[in-house]
Amino acid sequence: MAQPAQSPEPPADHVIVLFGATGDLARRKLLPGLFHLARAGLMPSRYRIVGTAPATEALTDEQFRTHARQAVAEFGCSPPEGPAWEAFAAGLSFGAADTGAADPLIAAVGEAETALGGRPRRLFHLAVPPVAFTSMIELLGATGLAGDGRVIVEKPFGTDLASARQLNAAIHAVFDESRVFRIDHFLGKESVDNVLALRFANGFFEPLWNRDHITHVQIDVPEHIDIQGRARFFEGTGTFRDMVVTHLFQLLGFIAMEPPVALEAGSLRDEQVKVFHSMRALDPAHVVRGQYTGYREEQGVDPASDTETFVALRVEIDNWRWAGVPFHLRTGKALAEGRHVVTLGLREPALRMFPLDARAAADGRSNELVIDFDDPGSVSARFLVKEPGPSMRLAEGDMVFNYRTSFAAQNFLEGYEHLLLEAMRGNQSLFTRSDGVERLWEVAAPLLDAPPPVRPYAPGSWGPDAVDALVAPYRWHLPDGGPAPS
Repeated sequence: MAQPAQSPEPPADHVIVLFGATGDLARRKLLPGLFHLARAGLMPSRYRIVGTAPATEALTDEQFRTHARQAVAEFGCSPPEGPAWEAFAAGLSFGAADTGAADPLIAAVGEAETALGGRPRRLFHLAVPPVAFTSMIELLGATGLAGDGRVIVEKPFGTDLASARQLNAAIHAVFDESRVFRIDHFLGKESVDNVLALRFANGFFEPLWNRDHITHVQIDVPEHIDIQGRARFFEGTGTFRDMVVTHLFQLLGFIAMEPPVALEAGSLRDEQVKVFHSMRALDPAHVVRGQYTGYREEQGVDPASDTETFVALRVEIDNWRWAGVPFHLRTGKALAEGRHVVTLGLREPALRMFPLDARAAADGRSNELVIDFDDPGSVSARFLVKEPGPSMRLAEGDMVFNYRTSFAAQNFLEGYEHLLLEAMRGNQSLFTRSDGVERLWEVAAPLLDAPPPVRPYAPGSWGPDAVDALVAPYRWHLPDGGPAPS
């Protein structure tokens, strides 16, 4: 896949409208990310960014510039100074909007388009709570702002099949699917593109990428942080809805897909959705739900809460490539480390002729391909080699490709930056399609209808003890399956 810095031409001229511009997501990710794109020369030749929020949070243009400067200073990778910042800040304006009272926003968008001249595209980013999605979409339709613009929708994309269908219907009443970008920052990571390159650009990997050579797959995304005061959101969502449907299942789709006919949005998303349709409905007997000790004492949490802060599950895919290969997924809050790792366990030789050293024999994980999704990520192969010395004894070896030490750091974009750029280009390859979303909620229905009880686990651990039985006879790659990324 081409690296962002090598892209041939910038996107068309744009007016970018940030709903929720005074919120946490805009402050931490969107405003710093847009400035980084501008500094890297990846923004359109001419653009304006219009912030919007309810009238109770209205800012003047100058206040919005100050807000953006503070956000970039705190969370950006480059300081907000010099000609680059002055040019970026000059393109910022603000227009408040409430349902039925959107005149300030309409005026701000009109002024931005007049300043650019011509026919710039409109891109709307809904960085708002899920309960506000439908009203914001309806506002864009009722005011005529939607036009032929595109819209970025934040997760979660519903909380079950019925709500996902309802949300999709509301979106499609205003925007056809070709203009909808359901954003999942995991899919903007460099390593997602690298999975495609690893498989389809290298003749020695794709022949191994199937049930004849792979025994099991793990997608492991532990988080070291706890809920960080987000009890109101978390109590109504939980880890499965927040992380598995919108993040881990999407990664599974890229790992398990068949070769697309071309590396373009239609073909890639077709193959990903085929994987989703091949997934068996989840079996609650193959799911472990956990809750870290102390969660129920968090402010705003029900003292008798059954909300999971941890989930591990087995997923099965019924197709020719993956029949009989379990996919084990794990994620949760307040765990020992924060990591993003995909592990493919490779089959052992039919006959083992060589003795192992004690460590390799006890480990039982000597043949693995490991993809680390931390930015900028790495790929490592674990295999057996002869231990130096006079005897023919095997020990574990690792062969590691590390993005951080292999390419210049300025080539990398964070997940949100990459996806914002692709949305401006109109490239939907890394965005979730409506039929895929609905199929995943259909797969999840048995678990949502009959979730197993939560099991306690200690903060700083790797979750409830039952997770080891879930993956037996295999072992989790983490915690000691390999070195953390440097």
